[in-house]
Formats: sequence, C-alpha cells, structure tokens
Amino acid sequence: MSNELLFIFFTLFLLSLSLLAFRLGKAYIFILVALYSLLMNIFVLKQFTLFGLAVTGGNSLYGALFLLTDLLSEHYNEREAFKAVLVGFVTSFIFVVSTQILLAYSVNEFDFAQAHLVALFSLSPRILFASMLAYIISQSFDVWAFNKIRRLTNNRFLWLRNNLSTFVAQFIDTIIFTALGLTAFSFLPFPGVIASDLFWPVVIATYIIKVLVALLDTPFLYWSYKIKK
Repeated sequence: MSNELLFIFFTLFLLSLSLLAFRLGKAYIFILVALYSLLMNIFVLKQFTLFGLAVTGGNSLYGALFLLTDLLSEHYNEREAFKAVLVGFVTSFIFVVSTQILLAYSVNEFDFAQAHLVALFSLSPRILFASMLAYIISQSFDVWAFNKIRRLTNNRFLWLRNNLSTFVAQFIDTIIFTALGLTAFSFLPFPGVIASDLFWPVVIATYIIKVLVALLDTPFLYWSYKIKK
C-alpha cells in the first residue's frame, strides 16, 4: 500500500476514534487527547514522503487533536477545550521527562534496548522547547479562534469556524516549530538541522499536509451532531 493511502486511512481511523470518544462522553475525549499526545511524540520521529513532500508521522495525530478540541468547544464550552489543551501539554511533558530519566539509568550486561532507546528518545533541547511552545500556542489559539468566530457568526457556519481556526493555528504551529526547532538562522544562538534558505519550502510542505488533515476532519464535526447523545 502506498504512503498516500496509508496516510488517508490512518487519518480517517483517528478521526473516527475521535467521533467515537465524543459519543461515549467527555471523559473519553480527554483520554484520547492524552493518548494522541503520547503517540505524537513517538510518531513524529519517523520521516517519509507524501505527495512528493517530506513529512513526519505525527501529522495525522496532530490533526486529530484539533478535532477533539473543536468537539469540546462545539458541544461543551471553551473552558473544557482549554482544559484538553493542557492535558495534552502535560502528557507530552511527562512523556519527555520520563523517557530522559529512563535513558539516564545505567544498564547491566543483560540489556539490549538502550542503544535503540537512545536513538529514539535522545531529544535535542532546542527541538523539545520548540515543539512544546508550538503546541501550547497553536492549540490555545485554535480554541480561542473557534469560539470567537462562533460568537461573531451567531453560531452559524460550522465549516468556517472549524477550518479557519485550524488553518491559522496549524500555520502558527508550523512557523514556530520550523523556525525555533529546525532552522539554522544566524540570529539564533544554536545550530539548526536545515539551512535558512529552506525555511519556507519546509513550512509550505508541512503546512499543505496539515491543511489536508484539517479538511478531512470537517465532515466529522458535522456528523457529531447526528450521533450526539
């Protein structure tokens, strides 16, 4: 199966799980937020090509997180959506701290996993900081914008508040993470993994994939009204 088909299948699978969690109740949405945040920190380590663009494995999970917070904003309230953002942030923080402590243990002669764990979880402080900062800012903006547009349109145009808030939030996330986490800008006091002239090509390629995920989640938000308890 091609990467493109796998990507679409996996994205639809995650969005369907999000809708199922909504049907089961608010607590299940928070559980899924924590689970997606945990998986995202692992999946983002894998890189591959989609539609000719270089991407990471975390894009589907990140898009599904936006659907979960939008479901909370739409059917509960803004406070619950912000709470979900905090749950995701804390989950990621605990995961990062725990993995670094695990790596710090001295191994014995029976260990066979340390080298593989080091390859997976030895994170650059710069990438870690950029990832956490991009997450909390973009997700918080999405919740604020979604509810702001909802009030301005008098609760009409669900497609507008869902897509517009997510499009802008995803762009903010991409800009922050690519600039602070990856790019070798001369004004930053630490090296980067991509040259400064590749900043916009990387941003555009990553953003295109995120927009695709955002478009896929719109029907699921409409379907949430049909399955609402």
